[in-house]
Amino acid sequence: MAGASGLAGLRVLDLGQVYQGPYCGFLFAAAGADVIKIEPPRGEPLRRREQVQGGSVPFAILNAGKRDITLDLKHPRGRDLLLQLAETADVLIENFAPGVLDRLGAGWDVLHERNPRLCYGSGSGYGLSGPDRDRLAMDLTVQAYGGAMSVTGFPDGPPVKAGPQIVDFLGGVHLYAGLMTALFEREHTGVGHHVEVAMQEVTLMSMASNWGTLIGTGSVGRTGNRHSGLAVAPYNVYPTTDGAIALMCTAEEHWTNLANAMGRPELIEDPRYVDNGSRAAHLDEVDELVGAWTAPQAKADVFAACQRYRVPAAPVRTLVEVLHDDHLRQREAIRDIEHPSYGTISLPQSPLRFDHRPPPRLSVSPGFGQHNAEVYGSLGLDVDTLRADGVI
Repeated sequence: MAGASGLAGLRVLDLGQVYQGPYCGFLFAAAGADVIKIEPPRGEPLRRREQVQGGSVPFAILNAGKRDITLDLKHPRGRDLLLQLAETADVLIENFAPGVLDRLGAGWDVLHERNPRLCYGSGSGYGLSGPDRDRLAMDLTVQAYGGAMSVTGFPDGPPVKAGPQIVDFLGGVHLYAGLMTALFEREHTGVGHHVEVAMQEVTLMSMASNWGTLIGTGSVGRTGNRHSGLAVAPYNVYPTTDGAIALMCTAEEHWTNLANAMGRPELIEDPRYVDNGSRAAHLDEVDELVGAWTAPQAKADVFAACQRYRVPAAPVRTLVEVLHDDHLRQREAIRDIEHPSYGTISLPQSPLRFDHRPPPRLSVSPGFGQHNAEVYGSLGLDVDTLRADGVI
């Protein structure tokens, strides 16, 4: 794994499913750790979406750079094998429902006793304690229950989920951060810790503007493409002849620059727009002024003017446009790979960059149980016997 030596020598057992746990494991793999993905006999749920065209491509994204073994944790010997694997591991990642591994005899208390240095990460919807801990949790339902959907969409429309799976991936990032913190502490104490991350809780900070509105006014609602707290103006998505452009002014010089870009320097001293507070009090008027300027132009022309005058703006691009973006390609944030199942595909890479090494070039996502012989053989076990016994 060229250029990815930061966590070399670290062994991670990845029991993650779908997005949250596997993304945490992906970040470890991209940083150079030996990540062993452990799948149940029928395969991880994300892998099983193969019947939908492109449905399991996310599996290829999130499991690049990992090794893959199969293991039936409900089989008595399967549980023992997990304990054996954990004895030489530094990290274990799981995002099962709370209590699942405890009921299987492979929870934190058991594994910590077998390997006191193990750092154990649990991702869940609502946490491992509290009255809501056993609620079923998916990205969509946590967005709904945690308040994110209530502030997404337009004021006169229904609640809307975010297009990306923000809760799952925020959960995976926080779980990685928590485990790295535990590993750092282990360097001083020699003892690993149990880290838990609740998906509902990771969304709270992302709603800081909405939170401010709630505390400041006692209520909060959906604001469409305007600032969540209606505290910045202009801040919106404006029409163009061939699409739309996002534009905002977070500093007074941005408004000055925009007024000059629009050919309306008199707006700079207009008492209705003289500062952000004044503009926020005249949101509709500000949006009409900006929209009247953008609407007759192509989004590329508006974008060029905003760049020239140093106004924060960007055209609303499709995912196809992003896929072919030169900047992302040069940084290897998106890279073409040859995949045994999908042929040549373009996949996003780890966003982490370190000044002393190039971006990692991860191996493609492994086949189902591809490394059974390699991993179990290193334990002195016969794979054919394990398979015949129904353990793998």
